Amino acid sequence: MKTLISLLAASLGLASLASARVEIGAAAPDFTLTDIDGHTHRLSDYRGKTVILEWVNPECPFVVKHYESGNLPKTQEAATAEGVVWLLINSAHPEAQGDYSADEARAWQASTGAAASAYLRDPDGTVGRLYDAKTTPHLFIITADGSLAYDGAIDSIRSTRQSDIEKAENYVTSALDALRRGEPVATTVTLPYGCTIKY
Repeated sequence: MKTLISLLAASLGLASLASARVEIGAAAPDFTLTDIDGHTHRLSDYRGKTVILEWVNPECPFVVKHYESGNLPKTQEAATAEGVVWLLINSAHPEAQGDYSADEARAWQASTGAAASAYLRDPDGTVGRLYDAKTTPHLFIITADGSLAYDGAIDSIRSTRQSDIEKAENYVTSALDALRRGEPVATTVTLPYGCTIKY
C-alpha cells in the first residue's frame, strides 16, 4: 500500500511539473533569483521590457563556442543596447561542472566579453525545471507583456565548431527583429542543443 501511495505521489509530482511547462503565447512563469552581486531579480519586475533567459555553463564546449567566438556576447550587446533585459541562469547543482563562485563567474564574464544584464544562480534547479530548460545554452524570449515568444537553441547548426556560426540562422536575433517590427516570430520553438544541465 505504501508503495502504491508513493508511486501515486510521484506520478502527481510529475504531472505537476508537466503542467508547469512553458508554452508559446502563454504567460512566462514568474520567479525570483539572486545574482552574483547579491541583487534580487523578479521576472515580473521587468514587465514592459523584452527579457531573454539564457541557461549557461561556462565549461560546456557549446557555450565555449558561442562565447569565445564572440557570438553570444555580440548578440547580448545588440539586444541590451535596445533595452532588452538579458539574464544568464546557471542551474548547476553545487560542485557540478560549471558551478562557478561569484568571483569565478565575474572573471569568466570579463574574459569572454559577456554583455548580459545579470548572472543568476539557481543551485537547486527550481527555475530551470520550471522552464524545462534542457541544455546550455537554452534560450527563452519573453515579450514586454510577459508572454513567451521563443524557446530553444541560439541558432540552427548544432555543433561546437565556431566556423558554423556564420552559416547558421541566429534564432534569437531573428525573433528579436520580428518583435521590434511588431510582427509574429516566425520560428517560436526549436530543439536546444548543448550540454545537459547539471541538475
